[in-house]
Amino acid sequence: MNSMNEEASDHAIIFAKETHQSNLLKTNCTEAELSNKIVSSAEETTRQKEEDAENQKNEISFQNDEKQSISNNLMRHLTLQTSKHQTIHTEEKPFKCDVCKKSFNLKGNLAKHMRIHTGEKPFKCDICKYSSNWKSALAVHMRTHTGEKPFKCDVCKRSFKQKSTLAIHMRIHTGEKQFKCDVCKKSFNLKSNLAKHMRIHTGEKPFKCDICKYSSNWKSALAVHMRTHTGEKPFKCDVCKRSFKQKSTLAIHMRIHTEEKPFKCDVCKKSFNLKGNLAKHMRIHTGEKPFKCEICKYSSNWKSALAVHMRTHTGEKPFKCDVCKRSFKQKSTLAIHMRIHTGEKPFRCDVCKHSFNQKSALAIHMRTHTGEKPFKCDVCKHSFNQKSNLTIHMRIHTGEKPFKCDVCKQTFNQKGHLAKHMRTHTGEKPFNSDIGKQF
Repeated sequence: MNSMNEEASDHAIIFAKETHQSNLLKTNCTEAELSNKIVSSAEETTRQKEEDAENQKNEISFQNDEKQSISNNLMRHLTLQTSKHQTIHTEEKPFKCDVCKKSFNLKGNLAKHMRIHTGEKPFKCDICKYSSNWKSALAVHMRTHTGEKPFKCDVCKRSFKQKSTLAIHMRIHTGEKQFKCDVCKKSFNLKSNLAKHMRIHTGEKPFKCDICKYSSNWKSALAVHMRTHTGEKPFKCDVCKRSFKQKSTLAIHMRIHTEEKPFKCDVCKKSFNLKGNLAKHMRIHTGEKPFKCEICKYSSNWKSALAVHMRTHTGEKPFKCDVCKRSFKQKSTLAIHMRIHTGEKPFRCDVCKHSFNQKSALAIHMRTHTGEKPFKCDVCKHSFNQKSNLTIHMRIHTGEKPFKCDVCKQTFNQKGHLAKHMRTHTGEKPFNSDIGKQF
């Protein structure tokens, strides 16, 4: 029994030793593997760092190359832009149109210009049928649909669709007129206005009416003229409902209702509703009479007066009375004549309430009350309240007798005297008295 126990104890000791040795061997193996793994990991880390360093170096080199490329491209772009800009100062225009020979400083501008000749309009509006050969023109057109006016005047707060239009508008406030006529030295705020003005000097009238022979140096004038044929009068007065062919004529007409007279004479302080009327009025003070008759020595400060005077030579009397068929040289004279038929006497004396059909007749009548006799004879110093009476009186001194009897050739210094004389030939007795017949 004891022998068996001792044997078992020896086996246990041997097993324990083997187990320890096995564990020790395992431990030694694990440490070796761990050591190998650590070495491998360190090598991997070192290799990774080297790769990262190489990649970083390559990345930096690539970035430097890219920066250099960008820098080179930028320099080329700046050089090109500077070169393009320099053409403004050098006025170099190397790109020439083969059609119209116009030259450009940029190849792109020539390409755009060619669309004028080809009729190409690649930029089309999606809303309406508008198309243009300019992209910028389409952008401006679109504001017609959107109502956008992004460019605002700081002075009067008016807004515009185009920056260029605002720039032109600002010249109203600054008074700048940079475009000068070499012929008459008149200045303009728009280059196009100078171009239009030059037609006055050249006599060019490129805008022609297809219906009649009318031609004009202004496109707008032709448009207004065409309304003569169509009868169109699109501008209507809200006060009296009268219509006009031109907007400017309506604006002038409105001054009748507002009684606005913005143009004042510096000499006599008289005011006018039209600048042109003030200019004409000034001829009274300057004595200028630029409108001269080519037949006689007559001259006038009024173009219309010369036109009326010419009818003295031609005998033309275009204005006819529908009642008595009498004709007149002037429309205004016909209007005055019509008051004979209508009995209208719109001019009334404030003193005696006497009425007259002409303003001039009232003025003459007023001298009856004032005693004024402004027309004086240089020979005998006799004075008259009417110029016509002075004219008749002067015939006494000159002996002039311009009114001649066709029957007996007797002459008279007054038309009334000739009329009385004619009754001796006709036997007419307009002032018959019935007094003698009573006895």
